Amino acid sequence: MVRAGRKKTQVSEKWSAKVTQESHALDLEEGVFTWKDPKRIAQSLKKSADISRQRKSPPFRSAMSMLVFYINRAGKNLDKGQKRILEKAKDELRKLYGKV
Repeated sequence: MVRAGRKKTQVSEKWSAKVTQESHALDLEEGVFTWKDPKRIAQSLKKSADISRQRKSPPFRSAMSMLVFYINRAGKNLDKGQKRILEKAKDELRKLYGKV
């Protein structure tokens, strides 16, 4: 819903920021999406998803959803090199869960 006087992008930015800050589905390591090693990113997401008691989906789906959510929310602001790393992390996550 867009309130009078606000642009739609401002509302959606606030929505995604709120999800990022208040979501308790996974407790992520600080800066996990800025790391340069896709395997390390995947391992961290897997660890967080596996130990989480608040997630609503199976661990693989929760971990992948968090990664995709970050990539999508960062959008054009995400550095191309970092986006490649995060895309590789998706492949590593699939390998860790035997989904290849």
